[in-house]
Amino acid sequence: MLKDFKEFIAKGNVIDLAVAVIIASAFGVIVASLTDEIIMPIVGTIFGGADFSNYFILLSTPEGYEGSTTDYAALKEAGAAMIGYGAFITAIVNFLILAFIIFLLVRYAKKVMAEFEEKEEEAPAGPTEIDLLKEIRDELRAARPDYAPDKGPMG
Repeated sequence: MLKDFKEFIAKGNVIDLAVAVIIASAFGVIVASLTDEIIMPIVGTIFGGADFSNYFILLSTPEGYEGSTTDYAALKEAGAAMIGYGAFITAIVNFLILAFIIFLLVRYAKKVMAEFEEKEEEAPAGPTEIDLLKEIRDELRAARPDYAPDKGPMG
């Protein structure tokens, strides 16, 4: 098993996977920022709130809590029982944006790959085996004009 693992690492698959994970992580941060800083404030303004991620249903407050019951971050830090549906909707929007961008990338990659396949198909093919055999036959006929294939190999 250790030998197989060393071969796997040596093939470069691990490096490709590591690069993909790092790029995906950075891309996820960009999408999260796009969602949190640009898209969700616009959605929040449309629906009447300044910060959509602060929409929640408070189920109970912890004993001794004296802060605001409308501050999502303070309630969450205090350990209040609540349903944060605004944060959930924000996560769904994040996912949809990321899925759409990945869809566009895959679609573009398929288009590029199809173009390369078309170019390969359009490339001039060399002569077929039959064409080569016909050429050889014709060369042999030209070299031996006395050869008569109609009489057969025995003459």
